[in-house]
Amino acid sequence: MSDYRSGPAVSGGGGVVTIGVEEEFFLVDPVTRLVVAAGPAVAGRAAREVGDLVTEEFALCQVEGRTPPCRSAAELRGELERVRAALVAAARAEGVALCASGTPVLQEEGPVRVAGHPRYQAGRAQYRSMMDDFAISALHVHVHLPDRGLAVATANHLRPWLPLLIALSANSPFERGRDTGYASWRSVIRSRFPCLGPPPYADSWQEHERLAETIAGTEAMLDPDLPFWDVRPNPRLPTLEIRAMDVQQDLDDTVAVAVLLRALVVTAAGRARRGDRGRAWPGEVLRAACWRAARDGWSGEGFDPWTGRSRPVTELAQEMTASTREALEETGDLSAVTALFGRLAASGDGATRQRAWAAGDSGPETVVDRLVLATAAGRAAPG
Repeated sequence: MSDYRSGPAVSGGGGVVTIGVEEEFFLVDPVTRLVVAAGPAVAGRAAREVGDLVTEEFALCQVEGRTPPCRSAAELRGELERVRAALVAAARAEGVALCASGTPVLQEEGPVRVAGHPRYQAGRAQYRSMMDDFAISALHVHVHLPDRGLAVATANHLRPWLPLLIALSANSPFERGRDTGYASWRSVIRSRFPCLGPPPYADSWQEHERLAETIAGTEAMLDPDLPFWDVRPNPRLPTLEIRAMDVQQDLDDTVAVAVLLRALVVTAAGRARRGDRGRAWPGEVLRAACWRAARDGWSGEGFDPWTGRSRPVTELAQEMTASTREALEETGDLSAVTALFGRLAASGDGATRQRAWAAGDSGPETVVDRLVLATAAGRAAPG
């Protein structure tokens, strides 16, 4: 492994760091509003339009859409629109609807039905009843960063920002028709697993690999070559992948989160190159901070990455913007991020909207209906 401190600038080619996005969705019956096991049929039909940019997921009631690497926010939004439109049309053709929520709002009792992929079946065998309600939909962002050593050093800097990413993207307050009291119940489901959540701090790519192998030796991780930490050098792509966020209703929010994360990665990679190792916050501290972010979302207080003290999430968002401002201005993305935080200040996070839709006599069925409309339109109306 080369010394990343003397390597070339972080770039996806042509001086611009490319980004890509994965969105996971539920499929729901438009009459009962329950999630339905239509993933293989919908993915297969959508693939006729967009090829391998769509795929099945762990649960049969889910599908995933993903973009190719993109250089600009406008290009990313266009790809997201294209892939989401293909999935919406395929779902309608199969008599179901696409729904962007971190957890199913309504779901039949009993264990989640799992796809037949050998890795999924191995996960079911290893984790047993922990997988019974493991139907969760995420937003994953990939930032081009091919040097594994630099990717690990950059991840060290991103670890303490994970609670804020959970808070600003929270979009899963309901599970099986009940309000959980959490803004991101998806994050709570994930937190039960010993190998999900913030990654361990590692001084090198070699240490990162050793930690994964040690954890896999306890059988708490399925495969050391495929860790599922919230930020990781992707095992198969030349990217740093950030996985902490709930899927978003609004495409503008998705794009803004993606370009913000690109700026955060570029900024952190620059610090790592200059010899800044990042603060090695204990995993227990970060897991506790992620729990609070999952409970309170955008409206609560969060973890200050520098001091460890609690501060309003709104202030921490301003700090993140300030710390990445140079990178955001370089790519012309500052206005998109500022607009995201303006929308959050005006209307709250996705969990707030879902609860507003359920208010009074509306109930969870209305939440599903509004989520389906927002997913198809790529824009979420306020509660």
